[in-house]
Amino acid sequence: MPKMKYPVFLIILSFSFLYINAEDGHKLWLRNEYSNQVNVVVKKESEILDIAKQELKNNWRGENGAVIKLVLKKDKRIQDDGFILNPDEIRANTELGILYGAFELLRKQQTQQKIEEKVFNPSYQLRLLNHWDNLNGSVERGYAGSSIFWNKDEDDLTVTEKDIKLWSEYARANASIGINGTVINNVNASPRVLKKESLERIKVIADVLRPYGIQVFLSINFASPAIIGGLETSDPLNKNVIDWWKEKAKEIYKIIPDFGGFLVKASSEGQPGPHDFGRSHVDGANMLAGAVEPFGGIIMWRAFVYSAKEDDRAEQAYAEFFPFDGQFRDNVIIQVKNGPIDFMPREPFSPLFGAMKKTPLMPELQITQEYLGHSIHLVFLSTMWEEFLNSDTYQEGEGSTVAKCTDGSIFEQKTAIAGVANIGKDINWCGHHFAQSNWYAFGRLAWDNQLTSEQIADEWIKLTFNPDVKSKTSFSKDWKENFLKPVKSMMLESREAAVNYMMPLGLHHIFQAHHHYGPGPWWELPGVRKDWTNPYYHRADSMGVGFNRTVTGTNAVAQYHEPLRSQFGDLKSCPEKYILWFHHVPWDHKMKSGKILWDEMCYRYDDGVSQVRQFQVIWDKIHPYVDADRFEAVQRKLRDQAKNAQVWKDACLLYFQTFSKKVIPFDIERPIHNLDDLKKDDMDKA
Repeated sequence: MPKMKYPVFLIILSFSFLYINAEDGHKLWLRNEYSNQVNVVVKKESEILDIAKQELKNNWRGENGAVIKLVLKKDKRIQDDGFILNPDEIRANTELGILYGAFELLRKQQTQQKIEEKVFNPSYQLRLLNHWDNLNGSVERGYAGSSIFWNKDEDDLTVTEKDIKLWSEYARANASIGINGTVINNVNASPRVLKKESLERIKVIADVLRPYGIQVFLSINFASPAIIGGLETSDPLNKNVIDWWKEKAKEIYKIIPDFGGFLVKASSEGQPGPHDFGRSHVDGANMLAGAVEPFGGIIMWRAFVYSAKEDDRAEQAYAEFFPFDGQFRDNVIIQVKNGPIDFMPREPFSPLFGAMKKTPLMPELQITQEYLGHSIHLVFLSTMWEEFLNSDTYQEGEGSTVAKCTDGSIFEQKTAIAGVANIGKDINWCGHHFAQSNWYAFGRLAWDNQLTSEQIADEWIKLTFNPDVKSKTSFSKDWKENFLKPVKSMMLESREAAVNYMMPLGLHHIFQAHHHYGPGPWWELPGVRKDWTNPYYHRADSMGVGFNRTVTGTNAVAQYHEPLRSQFGDLKSCPEKYILWFHHVPWDHKMKSGKILWDEMCYRYDDGVSQVRQFQVIWDKIHPYVDADRFEAVQRKLRDQAKNAQVWKDACLLYFQTFSKKVIPFDIERPIHNLDDLKKDDMDKA
């Protein structure tokens, strides 16, 4: 028998060490396990203040034995649940302000930022997540497991200790980044959510989330009065319907006194709405607003609408809502997707931002990566949102950014922002360890819409991958240079890489229709309405490619203020990142790089593939700096992403080549797939 090289006890010890240091990602960015002693002084006691006090005691990295005062005192510099931070004091007007201040102080300590006196006020009053969770536990466009709120059997409304623990962890994570509201069910809502037995479960959820300052909201089905109320109609101007909603609101607020209100998807994608009864969005929204107004509730009415027309779908939200500017009740806020189509990898901002001056608008961002590789692709979305928020609408002249149009800087109004959540029951919450950064980034930008993506990425990496989480010191020069710097670079480049290998130069809506994951520029079936097919959007032919939205096309550019209208409408001045969004461009059109359009497309797709392969190199090099579990999990995802990027490149270039009749430049990598095979695979899945 061969002699063992190492004693058995050393082998066991080694495996134990690996197990202890294993990371499953469940702790998110809240991994601190080291704390100095701190004396927290606060005169008042409450659930919220007790949480703030405990967070400071459990996670303090300041001077050992320090004293930190929590001061509740009115200060004109502080707005809403904002706070003033000092090295030894957190001052706020509200208890929630104290809690947010505690998390901010700890974040600065743990990321080794200097702490000086500063006022921290939220950009938006309401910062909420939209969960597209169904009452059967499934999650629409969710890629991280089943719902954290609903059981797989929709008749099973029991609540377990495990549920309460998970909801508490969820609430803490949200509070740590300033999120203060959550819609816990799908916008394609089941009427059953308003039944008494469902409301009793929602009450428990609300009770768990409340100490962390999170209000519960519900998505509703507009036809609920007829479906579960026994009425003959759901016409918003019918007295019986109006009374039904008023009684339902009373019932809800009796069970959940701090209920936030309703999110409504109506007259869109087959969902019932006021148009079914010849009524307007104003009629529907104002009726519901009247029901919740006595209780302080709000109505978030989604502007994601399009009908079965052959007109330009990008124009429809503006066309349906702008004429009603100023006619909505004060407790109605219109929720508008960042772009005019549907969460594409890159879109110009929706022209509704900058158009409506008398009606508050709230941006709707998508944290879950419906069109950006699901939970497989590493795509840091903060750069997309930063681009959107900093886009100038020219609503009140130069500098009227989307951020300023929505956060009350230009017009005094109710302010809110929503993110479609990427959260599920996967142990790491989001399906991909790096997808956690998008949940984090949404919360941070919702609190401060002037933060940069570089700042957010720096924070998140330090909090999530701190190598010395159990010790007093951290962030060595070696770690910063060989882990922080390359990983941050990868994150900041990742969204542009995805645009390159998916839909560069303003291309959009060329995904596989059945799951929105892979490429499908060919996707078109007999009998399917044109605005649901992909050739409708890219309009490739022998002359060129792209959707003409100029004055010679649909004239969608007219919905933007000058100088954008002229800039977007002129092929010479249109930013190349939007050129195929606004123009049908000849294949031989000379781009700024000097290349013709066809060659530029080829190089962009090739760049995207090369970028993802470089991400693999970066990640492989950081192996010594991260735990084995997360290293291997991300490594596997990156392999899949690289393969997927190659499929996107091959599918799109081979398909568009059938129109351009041009050669793929010889200095880029050759396609490795056959177009017929890719199309057949897509149709087989469909």
